[in-house]
Amino acid sequence: VQLVESGGGLVQTGGSLRLSCAASGSILSINGMGWYRQAPGKQRELVAAITRSGGSTNYADSVKGRFTISRDNAKNTMYLQMNSLKPEDTAVYYCNAEITTMTLRYLEVWGQGTLVTVSS
Repeated sequence: VQLVESGGGLVQTGGSLRLSCAASGSILSINGMGWYRQAPGKQRELVAAITRSGGSTNYADSVKGRFTISRDNAKNTMYLQMNSLKPEDTAVYYCNAEITTMTLRYLEVWGQGTLVTVSS
């Protein structure tokens, strides 16, 4: 089971990016999912999280109103739409998921990370 992020890159202040996180492998179900980020010299922090149904989300105060988390359960994929980006959003973004495998193992899985750089 693995998570693969994509969509990071370099963008100017005020620009937008859309990150994707695709899960693959022997998956029975994916429960909660979330996006985290880690800026240089700082601890990893939760950016946004979403429940299995997608009916409930929560965001870090620093991104509320600018970022939107969503998921497509048919594609085992989660997204993060990032608008009005600021230089302080520069970080490596990681996706995280709680996965139940076909053999009924419960795993917490992390992606490898994708770099987002916002230039001023």
